[in-house]
Amino acid sequence: MNKSQIATRVAGRTGLGKPAAADVVDAVFEVIAEALASGEEVRLVGFGVFDVKRRPARTWRNPGTGEWMRIEASGAPIFRAGKSLRGTVKAGSGP
Repeated sequence: MNKSQIATRVAGRTGLGKPAAADVVDAVFEVIAEALASGEEVRLVGFGVFDVKRRPARTWRNPGTGEWMRIEASGAPIFRAGKSLRGTVKAGSGP
């Protein structure tokens, strides 16, 4: 499913027009991305938690050249599904 399909389903469930639903979906994704970029955790009770996994700076040896390189500290977004979401997916999955 892509963002357009999500907007179509949101429009059908809320009575909004598809363009308005698409704006809402875009806004929700933007807010989540901005929160993660500023270091906040996004907790949606029953759905899950969006967070950032921090990776410290480190040195790494290139196996091809043997050269040591420094890798800067970084962060990567992660998602942990909530209990309710896990139950819904489990109930809907086939044999």
